[in-house]
Amino acid sequence: MQSVVVDGADRLWILDTGSPLFAGSTYGGPKLVAVDLRTDRIVRKILFPPEVAPPNSYINDVRFDLRRGAEGMAFITDADGPKGIIVVDLATGRSWRRLAGHPSVLADKQFLPVIEGEPFMFRPADGEPTYYAVGSDGITLSADGTRLYYDPLCSRRLHSVSTDALADPDATDAEVAATVEDHGFKPMADGLECDDKGRLYGGDLEHNSIWRRSPKGTYRTLAQGTDLMWVDTLSVASDRHLYAIANQANRQPPFHKGEDLRSQPYLLVRLPIDAGPVRLA
Repeated sequence: MQSVVVDGADRLWILDTGSPLFAGSTYGGPKLVAVDLRTDRIVRKILFPPEVAPPNSYINDVRFDLRRGAEGMAFITDADGPKGIIVVDLATGRSWRRLAGHPSVLADKQFLPVIEGEPFMFRPADGEPTYYAVGSDGITLSADGTRLYYDPLCSRRLHSVSTDALADPDATDAEVAATVEDHGFKPMADGLECDDKGRLYGGDLEHNSIWRRSPKGTYRTLAQGTDLMWVDTLSVASDRHLYAIANQANRQPPFHKGEDLRSQPYLLVRLPIDAGPVRLA
C-alpha cells in the first residue's frame, strides 16, 4: 500500500504498488481498491494491465476528479520503470499511460540533495553510494480541475499537464506532451496538494519545512522545524486545515548502510491554511 485518499463520494481509495519489496510486480499486484466508509467494505477493485503498470513500475500517488466522465477519473504517478502518469476511468475500470519517459516525469540525473547535513544517496552496507533517482511522485489537481500538477521526487522542477488531454484515451502521446507546462523551481518535495484558491502545498525535504505556492508562483514557508522530517501525504480538509505526515523516510536502512535511524513517534501535522507561519521544535 503506497497511498490512501478519500474522494468526494466518501470512498477510501487504496493504491497498491504490488511491489512491497521494490522487487517488481506481476498482473494482479498493482491495483486501486475502494472501500465504502459507511460499511467498511471493499466495493471496487481495479487492476492495471502490464502495458499500463509494467513489472518495473512503482505507482506512487493518486488524485480523483469525480466531475469527469460517468463516475469520475483517477490520475496516478508512476515513480519508477518508464515513469509517467496513469489515467483511470472509474466507470469502466479502463486505464492508460501518458508521458512515459517525458523529461518532466524523470529524475534529474545530477540531483544530489543534502538532508540532515549529508548528501542523500543510496548507501548499501557492502557497496558504493549511488544517486537516488525517483521520478514522477507528487501529484495534485488544480482547483478548477483543468491542470494536473506533478513533480519528480528527485528534482527541483514543477510541471503541469492538461487534464482534458490526459483524460482523452484517444489522444496521442505527442498531443498530451504538447500541453505540459514548466512552472520553474520548487523545493525537493514528495506529496503535493492544492486548495480551493489554487494555492499549492508541499514539503521541503532539505529544509524540514512545509511551503505554499501562490497562483502567481511565489513561495511562502508555512511551518519549519527539526521534527518535519520528510513531509509527505498532504491533504487540505473541509476545516481549512492542511494535514501532513513526517515519515522520516530518509532515515531508512537503504540510505544508512543497513541501519534504521528512524525514531518514533512519527509526526502528523495540522496547520490552518489561512493563518501565519508556524515554528515547530
